[in-house]
Amino acid sequence: MRVSVSLSLDSITATARRGGGWATAMREIGPPGINAWRIGELERLAQTAERGLAPREIAAKLAEIEAAAPRYSDMQIAAAIGVASGGLAFINSGTAPEIIAAAIGGGIGQSLRSWLSRRQLNQYAVAALCAVTASGVYVLVAMLADRIGFGFERHSAGFVSSVLFLVPGFPLIAALFDLLQYQTVAAVSRLAYGVMILLAVAFGLSIVIAVAGVDLSPQPLPEIAYPLKLLLRAVASFAAGSAFAMLFNNPARTVFAVGLLAIGANDLRLVLHDTGMMLAPAAFFGALAVGLVALLMGQRFDIPRIAMTVPVIVIMVPGLYAFEMIVLFNRGQMLDALQASASCGFVMGALAMGLAAARFFSPR
Repeated sequence: MRVSVSLSLDSITATARRGGGWATAMREIGPPGINAWRIGELERLAQTAERGLAPREIAAKLAEIEAAAPRYSDMQIAAAIGVASGGLAFINSGTAPEIIAAAIGGGIGQSLRSWLSRRQLNQYAVAALCAVTASGVYVLVAMLADRIGFGFERHSAGFVSSVLFLVPGFPLIAALFDLLQYQTVAAVSRLAYGVMILLAVAFGLSIVIAVAGVDLSPQPLPEIAYPLKLLLRAVASFAAGSAFAMLFNNPARTVFAVGLLAIGANDLRLVLHDTGMMLAPAAFFGALAVGLVALLMGQRFDIPRIAMTVPVIVIMVPGLYAFEMIVLFNRGQMLDALQASASCGFVMGALAMGLAAARFFSPR
């Protein structure tokens, strides 16, 4: 029997052929979301299912996986995303006040996203509302800090980092993977979804920028001793990687492993960039390291590769460039927007190619 499968963002079509007969089935998929634990369980079921397993038994196992409750509460996820937003603000060269403001904005924005998502509202509207909320809270915290004498600088590092949890990194990377595997329909649909989410988030950011007059121009980088910077980057990478692993519903053991992998891979990427390497090649080597370590962890500890790779790659996705690109195009600053778009595109491609290169070392 031969089976062919066609995927898109919201549907799956399977055709089975045996002898002279064939049958085609199509199933719509629910709203896009990422549950790494569920993906891992489905992979284990596919790999360990015995030949001749009755459809009734397969359906029962699938229902059991589907019915499993989330591992973390909405409050835990919101707190984790708040910490991740602060960590990403530091990685993007934000100062201490910006880190705190980004953490508060990101945590509140994630709380709102969880509340709206449970009501099954339009995902693009949810993304825009959450962007307005997260970045608006950031601006309010900045204004309050400035009033009490902290000398707050509201530049792009902290402001954009407060909404980086909304970056659709998984659909964008998966779309590039689909193109490499000739899954054109799935690639185009995922890419369109990712771009629409980015546009929705950028729309929300543009509203706050217009109302609050936020300056997105580059600011002087804070001066920190390099050994201390490396240490703080490691802490920020661990926090961000672990938080996104929690967001994707990974078990505690995997969350800790993802945090350690984020330290090594993201620090490798940043150190290579600090030594003069362009951002895209540095991202390639960081993604290659992620793919190779995830392969070894999967073989040794039976941890699904996707559970290890997705959270770490998400923190490497150039969301700062993506949002700057859209906002700058909207403001008519074409040269700056083109520079940001080129940086974003090359880094995204490098991340996908790094993961693809790591797959050459995996068993067929």
